[in-house]
Amino acid sequence: MRLKPSKIVCVGLNYRDHAREMQLETPAYPVIFLKPPSALIFNNDAIIYPPMTKELHYEAELAIVIKDRIKNIKKEEAVKHILGYTCGNDITARDLQRLDGQWTRAKSFDTFCALGPEIVSGIDPGNLAIKLYLNGALKQSSNTSNLIFDPNYIVSFISQVMTLEPEDIILTGTPAGIGPMKVGDTVEVEIEKIGKLTNKVVKPK
Repeated sequence: MRLKPSKIVCVGLNYRDHAREMQLETPAYPVIFLKPPSALIFNNDAIIYPPMTKELHYEAELAIVIKDRIKNIKKEEAVKHILGYTCGNDITARDLQRLDGQWTRAKSFDTFCALGPEIVSGIDPGNLAIKLYLNGALKQSSNTSNLIFDPNYIVSFISQVMTLEPEDIILTGTPAGIGPMKVGDTVEVEIEKIGKLTNKVVKPK
């Protein structure tokens, strides 16, 4: 699987269980941020642990792939403009996120957006088991039915803000259970009806 998105749009705090975990109120509208396309890697590619951080975290996410150019679409129209879905890992330098008070640096290092193993269409994204394994141990386990804002609403909402282009990526948020990774770890994101995304954490060259 290879994609060349013009942008990667992410939704923060979009699972009810994650909001409880973080002791935060449920947001009234999607909180969005961007990752650069240079962060993108795919199944079996390496996640580079940058020396600027000491606290690298995984975040299992359902990813939406946009099919065509859209702007200001209604929620009911969104499904026609979705190419499909895949597994995502929104890798985050958690210490830098806390330090900066905003998320750009913490989310934007090279290799900090893993996607794969393939794009799957024709599935209902509203009731899919989502899990993350670290070295084979289950760390995150939830269901997309716990999303605060569903995928169609998210696509519509973002299209009110910015034009979405073919192959643009939307990461829909992570469930409870976020935690650290270290060099040598293998992290796997598994989503029902989609498959398993596998990446290993390595030192920078």
